[in-house]
Amino acid sequence: MSKPRVGIITGSKSDLPIVEKVEKQLQEFGIDFDTTVASAHRTPKKVEEYAKLASEKYDVIIAAAGMAAALPGVVAAQTTLPVIGIPVHSQSLSGHDALFAIVQMPSGVPVATVAIDGAKNAAVLAVQILALKYPDLKTKLTEFKARLAKG
Repeated sequence: MSKPRVGIITGSKSDLPIVEKVEKQLQEFGIDFDTTVASAHRTPKKVEEYAKLASEKYDVIIAAAGMAAALPGVVAAQTTLPVIGIPVHSQSLSGHDALFAIVQMPSGVPVATVAIDGAKNAAVLAVQILALKYPDLKTKLTEFKARLAKG
């Protein structure tokens, strides 16, 4: 891959408003991405195929999921790419169920986890990971952090 690329996957169309915030932040950094809707519970074969082929297309994966939130972990179990999980707010437990599901991964299957509905931080973390391979992103991150400091 000559350009950085992020794969975004979410378990439900209802999570797309969160995903749109990720997409917007990645666009501000000039990073290409694809967004896929696939559920670890409803369409597990699609998730398996996505995860197994991800390293051919992406540098990092961002996975958003609510409630049981198995998606980030299922993806992480099937790829060597870094996976960033976004726990999505739900009515029943305010997203705490998703947060705990994503953050409590078994040894050897890490998922970096941001706050409930933490779309912007997920995107920025992806950029920080990408900056290790793509030096021009390090400059953009430095400028981004300077703007935050001026705030």
